[in-house]
Amino acid sequence: MYRVNQPEAASAAPADPNALDRETIVVAGVVLLGAIMSILDTTIVNVAIDRLSIDFHASLTTIQWVVTGYTLALAAVIPVTGWAADRFGTKRIYLSSLALFMLGSALCAVAWSADSLIAFRVLQGIGGGMIMPAVMTIMTKKAGPHRMGRVMGILGVPMLIAPILGPILGGWLVDDVSWRWIFLINIPIGVVAIISAWIKLEPDTSDRAQKLDWLGMALLSPGLTLLIFGLAESANGGFGQLKSWAPIVAGAVLIVSFFWHSWRKGASALIDIRTFTHTRAGASAGVFALFSIAFFGALLLIPLYYQTVRGASALEAGLLLAPQGIGAMITMPLAGKLTDRYGPNRWPACGIPLLVIGLAPFAFVTATTSYWLLCSFSFVLGLGMGMSMMPTMTAAMQAVPAAAIARTSTAMNIIRQGGASIGTAVLSVILAAEITSVFGSTIGGNGLESVRQLPPAQQAAAQGPLAEAFASSFVWALVLLGLAFIPALFMALGKWETAEESAAPDGAHVVLE
Repeated sequence: MYRVNQPEAASAAPADPNALDRETIVVAGVVLLGAIMSILDTTIVNVAIDRLSIDFHASLTTIQWVVTGYTLALAAVIPVTGWAADRFGTKRIYLSSLALFMLGSALCAVAWSADSLIAFRVLQGIGGGMIMPAVMTIMTKKAGPHRMGRVMGILGVPMLIAPILGPILGGWLVDDVSWRWIFLINIPIGVVAIISAWIKLEPDTSDRAQKLDWLGMALLSPGLTLLIFGLAESANGGFGQLKSWAPIVAGAVLIVSFFWHSWRKGASALIDIRTFTHTRAGASAGVFALFSIAFFGALLLIPLYYQTVRGASALEAGLLLAPQGIGAMITMPLAGKLTDRYGPNRWPACGIPLLVIGLAPFAFVTATTSYWLLCSFSFVLGLGMGMSMMPTMTAAMQAVPAAAIARTSTAMNIIRQGGASIGTAVLSVILAAEITSVFGSTIGGNGLESVRQLPPAQQAAAQGPLAEAFASSFVWALVLLGLAFIPALFMALGKWETAEESAAPDGAHVVLE
């Protein structure tokens, strides 16, 4: 006769009910392949721009559309992803986006001219824009609200590590192999990702009754595209040019019109804006927007400082950014566990001060500032990144009912992409203005490009003043991070309902700290 040893059976129970089970970890590993591939591609191409300009005999203004075209395609397609996931199923959307991304990558690798490469990058961007919202939706539904923090900690890895690994990998491929391999490398990763997703992801549950909000799409997608196009153009001459401010104004008008339309249409809108006013998702969105503007803008300035002032190569600049990645890898899993145990509200208010401390020395950089000092504080910057970014996204995803997860994921990805575009554009313009202010009439009006065109002897003499211009620009990044602390503090100190409570009948609400 067999008997059950009750104490042993009890002791075998998992100590942490919020721990991720093996199946969830496997699904996370499967979808991370696609997430890493798509986000890495947004940074890996940047280091190849100069080589592409030479090989295709194209101006830098023309070849820059290899990056801009991809970004605009992302902005155009992200808004429709939430509806598509609800209508056709997230697994189908994820597999389709991977296939489109791989097709675009393969065509980019065989491009024969600048125009063909730009066109193929747009196709690649259409696929890439749908990948990350689909990944977030898959994992949020798989893990459930009680394990959202740890899942978001896993999903944050490609978002924070890709900007660091991208320049390193891209610099090596461009210098020692071929620029075509920055696209070909996606093919084997994509094949593994598609096969794994086909086997491991659960069958789709789609809602054929979902109707596309055509008016919302006609307002939001063109609005985002025009806004980001205008911001991209502002990097070459500032916001005063017609080609910059006109698209920005037109895009802003369309986006505001979408807000009004969404407020009136409610849950059937492409993205329901009211979701962000009735829950803490609104405070989370505010933190995430300001964080994205400041962080991604600073992430543009830091490698530029290393390359233009200190003379580092693209590969060396990438390696100097590695301490950020190490710091993020330490705090990101920790932030996930703390979020699942205590909730996400207070951690962004803890992480943003670390970001400010980590970025502060860059506001005082010179042409000879110690690399050890900058790398040490970059590590602190990484600690802040890991502690603030993913808890912010978790707070938004936990705040909405299950039916709104796909569209909330879409909204947060729009904020990330839009914030990154605004941050890089604004700080590029500020840097150009600071360079003109420091050098006066001794250079032209094109900022960094004018400095690069100086003779070698004059470039060496310009390192000190150029470092001063960078330092002044970093001050603005610090100001933006300081502004992000305001909604983060509001989120930490406020009292918020859970998704279930906000959906409960009147009188059944229980407000939680």
